[in-house]
Amino acid sequence: MLLRVLGSAAGGGSPQWNCGCPVCTEVRSRSGLARTQSSVAVSTDRRRWFLINASPDVRTQIEAFPALHPRGDRTTPLEAALLTDAELDHTLGLLLLREARTLRLYTTPATRTTLCDGSGILPTLERYCPVEWRAATPGADLALADGLSCRVFDVPTTKPARFAAAVDHGRVVGYRLTDQRSGGTLVYLPGVQSLTPALRMEIEDCTCLLIDGTCWRDDELVRLGLSGKTSRDMGHLPIDGPDGSLAQLPSLRAGRTIFVHMNNTNPILLEDTPERRTVEENGMEVAIDGLEVQV
Repeated sequence: MLLRVLGSAAGGGSPQWNCGCPVCTEVRSRSGLARTQSSVAVSTDRRRWFLINASPDVRTQIEAFPALHPRGDRTTPLEAALLTDAELDHTLGLLLLREARTLRLYTTPATRTTLCDGSGILPTLERYCPVEWRAATPGADLALADGLSCRVFDVPTTKPARFAAAVDHGRVVGYRLTDQRSGGTLVYLPGVQSLTPALRMEIEDCTCLLIDGTCWRDDELVRLGLSGKTSRDMGHLPIDGPDGSLAQLPSLRAGRTIFVHMNNTNPILLEDTPERRTVEENGMEVAIDGLEVQV
């Protein structure tokens, strides 16, 4: 199984267009790498690819990865899109895929309801192309392709729903993908508020874990004067702290742990910061756009 990180930043990317925080300033000065908004592509044969989340940067991300380019006419190697939630930074890219002959879309019923009745993205998309919806039910296994299966698991969250149509169960999910031939397992979890016992069971002993790295500190945005909300208020477990992800993840025994979905304010985006060194000294990694992981 091959995973390509198409975008490694949280909503807004890095640098964010209206942010002058220290990290965005460094990236603009070309001292740090720019990043697009969070999304990955997965394949077991390098011919058929599954997109997980469709960011507003999806066109640029596809053009940057030749394996996703069309073959001759308008035949695309993109088989389907899977969504972890209905947030705009994970779904607006669907509208940029509207030229598809048919778009196969895996979402939970809760996310589908939000896309229909809340954001209105799905009805808009359906005016341009047929959408083949398939339920990604938490607790269920999906057969995506020959040799590739996927388990959907619920990610509990207390963050306020963006749209009134959303319900709690299935509002945010993660995916555990398994290559049936090699036995390799990959968990993609770009949004997690708390590592509950149920979530820990889904993650334990996976070959590779790509996990929420939104904020370094819980009060990161508060300290910078950019928001009154903490990382947990926004539905994201911070990396630092006695109960942060950095302290908890080693016990889960993932073969490789990579932080994704970093907010533009997170100092681990810069290579020469103490926070980045702390992550690396703990045997973990920080994703960049274009990173490829063989599982």
